[in-house]
Amino acid sequence: MTSPSAKAKRPGLLLPGLLTVLGAVVLCGLGTWQLERMQEKRAYIDRLETQSAGAPAPMPPSTDWAKLDAGALDLTHVVAKGSYADEHVAGVRTTIAAGPPGTRQLSGFGRWIFQGFRLEDGGVILVNRGFVPESKFGQIRPASGPDTIRGFLRAPETRNAFTPADLPAIREFYTRDPAAIAAALNLPPAPFYLEAEREGDGLTPPAGVDVRELIGRIPDNHLQYALTWFALALTLVGVFGAYAWQGRKGASSA
Repeated sequence: MTSPSAKAKRPGLLLPGLLTVLGAVVLCGLGTWQLERMQEKRAYIDRLETQSAGAPAPMPPSTDWAKLDAGALDLTHVVAKGSYADEHVAGVRTTIAAGPPGTRQLSGFGRWIFQGFRLEDGGVILVNRGFVPESKFGQIRPASGPDTIRGFLRAPETRNAFTPADLPAIREFYTRDPAAIAAALNLPPAPFYLEAEREGDGLTPPAGVDVRELIGRIPDNHLQYALTWFALALTLVGVFGAYAWQGRKGASSA
């Protein structure tokens, strides 16, 4: 017969059981949310691949820009005709990771080079002419004269809590924010900017973007995150099971 003192020492399972169920539900909910995000991210990447693969369309008329959704236009392949506003350039600090073996691309710490471009219809858009390693930044001068630019419309880049403050007085930025950069260059703002398409070998700065590399750098880690949350839920249930088994074992040996 179990003594009263043994009953007093027997661990209760109700509260730990309730907390385990609650914790497992929360963890599984987070895992399910990550799976949903994975589907959304992959649909987003598929859309970008489809939009970027199309033949370049003419730039939307500047009179329509205020009505357009920059996010929906992200990576739309376009061609822009006009002339460079050749007074100044602005730099956006960035780091480009080295590509896999055999890749011919500029990499390391450097800047994206932004410059104004006056379109034939009178609108002004910022062009990201491409990446320049920091060691070569001082050699870059504003482009000038008429040009035809093939590239990709891009929505503004968002800041986060760790983004350093921009330095507009010296035209140095940490996000690709067309409104802020345009203000520093004394140009009218546009709701998006134009990412110039890479031409040539990609080793001559400023090197425009290869859209396949750009899309390939979009993080898609949601499956790993989901599996982590599900594994934590399973671990929590396992810990509770071990706790309950130890309690029963101790009670039966009393």
